[in-house]
Amino acid sequence: MVLKVLEYNGGLTQKQIVEKSRLSQRTVRDALDRLQDGGVVEKNIYIPDARQNLYTLTVDSEAPVEAAPSLD
Repeated sequence: MVLKVLEYNGGLTQKQIVEKSRLSQRTVRDALDRLQDGGVVEKNIYIPDARQNLYTLTVDSEAPVEAAPSLD
């Protein structure tokens, strides 16, 4: 769900993800940690409020997934 919210909305803070997804803060935090560990999401400084982080999809994760080659 967190991944889909970021795909649809672009870069968001953790608080914004919680609001848009209606998931708990802990669930969003855990999901973001896992997505960062997997290299799908990156964390940057949120310029309007440096106490928060801006989470965005990595460039590699935004590329369309290629179809698997057929076994014909």
